Amino acid sequence: MTGYYIIIIISMLVSWYVSWKLKSKFEHYSNVHLRNGLSGKEVAEKMLKDNGINDVQVISVPGQLTDHYNPADKTVNLSEGVYMQRNAAAAAVAAHECGHAVQHAVGYSMLQLRSKLVPVVQISSNLMQYVILAGLVIMASTRSFENPNGNTTVLAIGVIMFAFTTLFAFITLPVEYDASNRAMKWLKDTGTVTQEEFIGVKDSLKWAARTYVVAAIGSLAQLLYWGSLLLGGRRD
Repeated sequence: MTGYYIIIIISMLVSWYVSWKLKSKFEHYSNVHLRNGLSGKEVAEKMLKDNGINDVQVISVPGQLTDHYNPADKTVNLSEGVYMQRNAAAAAVAAHECGHAVQHAVGYSMLQLRSKLVPVVQISSNLMQYVILAGLVIMASTRSFENPNGNTTVLAIGVIMFAFTTLFAFITLPVEYDASNRAMKWLKDTGTVTQEEFIGVKDSLKWAARTYVVAAIGSLAQLLYWGSLLLGGRRD
């Protein structure tokens, strides 16, 4: 299991660094106030209106960086630090979440695919660690001279479940990048932000996207590790 712990530690360290960098960037660009004086809520409402979306509500939710778009009830949920703030960071986040609303409205294929995977991923996320642990125990306890690898059926099920969560993480990447690209294009084309403010928007969204990249790579590294145990039939 040494290899697994190394992967986990490296993933945690990289994830911590990217998260810290994102919060640092958000705080920095929170001091770049918009010349037009629009709040995050007003930026979101303007982007939705400009894209012909009239059935999505912009609401405030507690917490920091808890912003998200909920396709189930068609709401753009903006954190307290974004909803009423009038700066480049708030504009970036608000427009990004509206980017997801636009994806939903136009039927963006990758968003639709991710939505279809949600039920499977929820079940897999809740059960896979227990299934993998049980699979390792069964594999170790059933080894014999005739069958040196032991029974790997349960472990294989666990690895397949993990594969779904990894697939979900990678499908999330184009969804997030596309939402950011839609946000930046709209902010720039409409003149909602100045060139100086746009630099802050672009930098903020760049670091936000990297959190998803780190999560996807970390998930893939773990999947490859469990897959190697399944194929090799042994632990290091």
